[in-house]
Amino acid sequence: MAFEELTSRQAVMWGSAPFENVAPLISEMHTALVERLEPVAGEQWLDLGCGVGDVAFLAADAGAIVTGSDLSPELVEAARRRAAARGLDLTLEVADCQNLPNGDASFDVVSSSVGVIFAPDHPRVAHELARVCRPGGRFGLTAWRKSSGVGEMFAVMTPYMPPQPPGVGSPFQWGEDGYVESMLGDAYELTFEELDTRQTGDDGAEMWGFFRDNFGPSFTLWSSLDDEHRAQLDADMTAYFESYRAGDGISIERLYLLVTGVRKG
Repeated sequence: MAFEELTSRQAVMWGSAPFENVAPLISEMHTALVERLEPVAGEQWLDLGCGVGDVAFLAADAGAIVTGSDLSPELVEAARRRAAARGLDLTLEVADCQNLPNGDASFDVVSSSVGVIFAPDHPRVAHELARVCRPGGRFGLTAWRKSSGVGEMFAVMTPYMPPQPPGVGSPFQWGEDGYVESMLGDAYELTFEELDTRQTGDDGAEMWGFFRDNFGPSFTLWSSLDDEHRAQLDADMTAYFESYRAGDGISIERLYLLVTGVRKG
């Protein structure tokens, strides 16, 4: 099934808000992924769904020859600005992870930190993840667990969202060991690890407001609603954040799956 129209809408959605403001909320995840992949100077590294560049920057800092690509031109431009400010030399380009411009077996390492999981066509994503990695090369992916804080957050927002077209994959499927094995097990020898990157704060309304205004999907959703439904979404999301209050603070468990693999010959 083709998802060209949905993919085009996603490109606009992800670029609709300044993601670089919320990127620090998942910096621990990015660091864990790069550490597990053990970057080596001179290796060709492809980071897919690179967003504003954080994983790509970590790999480049370690000496890898990095290409980062993302569906959103706005996010890629933000990544270029941030790379220039850091004095990093790497390639950052607009590309669809469901149909990559890169050649077969052209990278030693392929990574994606909560990036490709949002593409609608999972079989195409899996095909591309395998195609561009050389035999013996390494692969790494992070994906949210549905049965944790992020899954609960999206569940609160779901009633406000338009229905998805038939056949669209859920990003949370990539957070299931068995599903990833079914998608990539023929191409990679895989290992799985569950980790937590907590989100903390003091006030639920402030936490939601920050996320709403700086995360493209939530900003796009909120902007699409009338005043009544915006107010109701604000109330529901504030209640979600407050449901994790313990004493004077809020601490949200955000479990994720970290997958690594070695490309089979």
